[in-house]
Amino acid sequence: MSSTGSEQLPTTATTATTAPTAPSALIVGASRGLGHAMAAEFLDRGWAVVGTVRDTTVRTPLHDLADRSDGRVTIEQLDINDPGRLPVLRERLAHRPLDVLFVNAGITTGEDTPIGAVATADFIEVMVTNALSPMRVIEALEELVSPAGLIGVMSSGQGSIGNNTTGGREVYRGSKAALNMFLRSFAARRSGTRRAFVLLAPGWIRTALGGPDAPFTLEETVPLLADVLLSRLGTPGLAYLDRFGRTVPW
Repeated sequence: MSSTGSEQLPTTATTATTAPTAPSALIVGASRGLGHAMAAEFLDRGWAVVGTVRDTTVRTPLHDLADRSDGRVTIEQLDINDPGRLPVLRERLAHRPLDVLFVNAGITTGEDTPIGAVATADFIEVMVTNALSPMRVIEALEELVSPAGLIGVMSSGQGSIGNNTTGGREVYRGSKAALNMFLRSFAARRSGTRRAFVLLAPGWIRTALGGPDAPFTLEETVPLLADVLLSRLGTPGLAYLDRFGRTVPW
């Protein structure tokens, strides 16, 4: 997947006798679909990438990407709904400063079910996976990110309260709205830092989550998403943006 953007990549300081170090991104939830496509896009742009999968014994598209990456893609194990694994991952990556930490997580259930009829177990599963677990990842791994780096999560335009004029997908909408609020609180607690924080609304994309009727492909969407993230590097504070870099109403 190639880039259509023109952003300059960050590099570490160099001397006359050392080569530039490739910037580094951790993509949480990169085994397939949108997360895998994001990892591939960063790799194509010259980045080193760490991608997580839930089960390292099961081969995924991320493994294929790693095989042809000349060592620039590494794979780590993480089920974001298992917070006990986070200290292990933090320790494994302690030697590797990150320029970008991006969390890609999203499930849905009962899309046509009014919220009052949603089973409690389904509600808990979606809210934990889409809202609580991404924030646990960020809280656990934030110190791995460089002081001027970026922390982002895959949100959704359906998390916008102001844009909700049709209803539907109510548990999913609520989980993404909760994620938006949680990252806003986190960014407020880190308001004195130089880090950028991004809630990314990718649009309706043809993935396992988006389904075959979605109007946009990964190939046309992911380079735009990478452009948006890279454009925010060096800009402190929180932004809620769509794939064109436009602000999404809260």
